[in-house]
Amino acid sequence: MTALILILTGATVALIALVLAPRLAERRVVFGETPDQPKPFGYRMSWLAVKSADTAGVIDALGIEGAAPANWNSGIGTIYDDRLSDTYVFVSPPVKGWTFVAGVPLPHPVGPSFIDKLTPLLLRLSERFTDVQYFASFPIIDLFGWARVHKGKLVRAFVIGESGVILDRGRLTAEEKELGLKLFDLRGIKGRKGDAGGAIVLYPTEEQVLRLASGWSINPLLIDKMKADAAAGFIGKAPVSWRAERQRQAA
Repeated sequence: MTALILILTGATVALIALVLAPRLAERRVVFGETPDQPKPFGYRMSWLAVKSADTAGVIDALGIEGAAPANWNSGIGTIYDDRLSDTYVFVSPPVKGWTFVAGVPLPHPVGPSFIDKLTPLLLRLSERFTDVQYFASFPIIDLFGWARVHKGKLVRAFVIGESGVILDRGRLTAEEKELGLKLFDLRGIKGRKGDAGGAIVLYPTEEQVLRLASGWSINPLLIDKMKADAAAGFIGKAPVSWRAERQRQAA
């Protein structure tokens, strides 16, 4: 499946044309718009799952800038492209009643000294949509997370990074319990002392994040296996307000 994503990325680079805008000498990205079938994603990625078929409403609620039509191939390829992934997010056409917003620039909790921009975003979305979910899986930096707001209530939020647990709110859900702590990968040991060792640091795996997504909504890695009409979504720039920002210390 990882190979498939890499192939999609390469195909998208070939399809996306860098056009020189007249007079302004600016390079702009043109995305393929021809409707196509859903394309899988999930590894090394973050995404929102919003229970709604109102794609335009999701874009408006998130404040995504300059949204332009883009099919699945262009959208997924863009969010995995080294040059474009830090700037753009892909808003999918609805699949089984869910709209996905995928991209690296989503507002991730990064530590206690930084402002939590994820929780307010999810709560704001929940004012318009009944079920809003967040997932993140970046093993190269040991960042994994998931959160869910249902009918305006924060049901669960958990994010772990290199320094340990960053966010832990709400009770374990039934789907999390089914994952089983024993299935978590052992990544390291904190404060090791002698042969006995110290506190064990356990991290989720990418597979567990995807399995949890399957329990709460849809596993995006299997989205190409679902029956869906050919359709196109939108690509837009992530709002500047999503960028990580340190807490201001009181004078």
